Amino acid sequence: MTTLMLSPDELLTTTRAVRKRLDLARPVEREVLEQCLRIAQQAPTGSNSQTWQFVVVTDAQKRVALAEIYRRSWDIYAGAGDARTVGRATAQSRVADSAQYLADHLHEVPVHVIPCIRGRTDGLPAGDQAGVWGSILPAAWSFMLAARARGLGTVWTTLHLRYEQEAADVLGIPYAKIMQTALIPVAYTQGTDGTDRPRRDGARGIVPPARGSCRHRCLYPCAGVQGYPALSAKNRRPVLC
Repeated sequence: MTTLMLSPDELLTTTRAVRKRLDLARPVEREVLEQCLRIAQQAPTGSNSQTWQFVVVTDAQKRVALAEIYRRSWDIYAGAGDARTVGRATAQSRVADSAQYLADHLHEVPVHVIPCIRGRTDGLPAGDQAGVWGSILPAAWSFMLAARARGLGTVWTTLHLRYEQEAADVLGIPYAKIMQTALIPVAYTQGTDGTDRPRRDGARGIVPPARGSCRHRCLYPCAGVQGYPALSAKNRRPVLC
């Protein structure tokens, strides 16, 4: 299997959520999926625990069952609306149309990948939950990047988790011991071009403002931005902006 000629920056900036461009008729070879999963397993995990699991679903009946669970959750989500879409009606209308397409055709997507991790976060303190999620999300994203490099499209979805236990029963996952974290549809794309799209607000909120203009008392100013000494000359400690 050949990979696309993408630089690291191109790979990172053109791995998009793909829904309508998924090729529903073309099968995905097992060896390609195995390559992507081997790359995913190189991602960092807390304490090097390596407690991730990836459930790869290709069976048609199980994909139909998962899609039915997903659609039930989608109907609730779509009916509730989202206040964050105010002012972004055009863009969000396209996203909603694309998401509806996925809901309608999820059962036709040839591969569903379910990233899982051993243990459950129910009722755990936020810090403990962060450690668990931080041990599976990098691996899942690495899988999606590896898939993009091989001409595959993916999209991160979590709607089926509203009925996670039902999905666990469909797939034979021990619900009390293994937590599902997403459902990633996987298929070859119709065309391999990706789009590098600017994000809202650009770097605002990421790069600190010039010294003296910040209304917040930032504890760790950035040494790489003009006007921000990294350490005070007196005690070599981080200074307030």
